[in-house]
Amino acid sequence: MSLRRMEYPMTNQTTFFHNVYFWLNNNDDAQALANGCHKHLSGIPGVARISVGFPAGTERSVVDNSYGVALLVEFANAEAQNIYQEHPDHLRFISECSKYWKRVQVFDTVA
Repeated sequence: MSLRRMEYPMTNQTTFFHNVYFWLNNNDDAQALANGCHKHLSGIPGVARISVGFPAGTERSVVDNSYGVALLVEFANAEAQNIYQEHPDHLRFISECSKYWKRVQVFDTVA
């Protein structure tokens, strides 16, 4: 199976990084989840950039390759991320795509 990495160019300076890792119910659903990220999340106001990727398979003891899909959403600031969390498109993403994952881990970072 060939998985496509999706990235959208940065449009603004970003200081808030929303890193989301998904563990899948079925590894064959990785591309469907990635497509759902793009479909529902890339047009939300305040999203400066999204990038969707897959485990690199790096073989080092400090690397966790057990997840199936990684999502990075960049925002200009924390306020934009707060708006994103309640936006109808983000809620629609959760409603339509949560069937693909069994676990989600989020790491939010400020620059």
